Amino acid sequence: MAATHVLFVEDDDVIREATTLALERDGFQVTAAPDGLTGLEAFRTKQPDLALLDVMVPGLDGVSLCRRIRDESTVPVIMVSARADAIDVVLGLEAGADDYVTKPFDGAVLVARIRAVLRRFRAAAADDPADEAALLAFGDIAIDPEGMEVTRDGARLALTPTEMRLLLEFAGAPGTVLSRDRLLERVWDYEWGGDTRVVDVHVQRLRTKIGQDRIETVRGFGYKLRA
Repeated sequence: MAATHVLFVEDDDVIREATTLALERDGFQVTAAPDGLTGLEAFRTKQPDLALLDVMVPGLDGVSLCRRIRDESTVPVIMVSARADAIDVVLGLEAGADDYVTKPFDGAVLVARIRAVLRRFRAAAADDPADEAALLAFGDIAIDPEGMEVTRDGARLALTPTEMRLLLEFAGAPGTVLSRDRLLERVWDYEWGGDTRVVDVHVQRLRTKIGQDRIETVRGFGYKLRA
């Protein structure tokens, strides 16, 4: 089996080289780029399995690069941000990133995040026997779990694999309040917990596609899909 190919865009030479070596030791193939424009070219020519993008890179910043990648592909994207730059985390997720890690990061945590995102992506791309084959309908939204397609008023919606898994989680329990912790565990594979901002931003992104009133916020508890 071919090694998983990761595109890593990072302008700090030390971090770029050390992280590349760490990922290669864990069996990943890595293409490293020092700036956003080089990263975009590498993404288009190398066609990696996952993109790991630092927010603050020259030429084309990581958030803009994420948007460019998302315009062309549903490949998983993880953003890298300095711990204090909370706004960068939100901007990256809103641009279409599936997850993020903060600097300084532990190599084992980074590898775990990468593998968790890849598991979600591959599960969404495969025919999952656990999914219901029947078409699910909620108002003007129709979900085909077997074909992994969603339509609204008959028009197909472009959902990322993470958004699709989030919607399927809601669709599996319509009218039931799902906590952020449960969604982190089921959708993001965070058994140890994680930053709930990743849930909030993805719910908002999903709302823009299926309708703002389709997913209700239950303050202090979580979210639920209106049946």
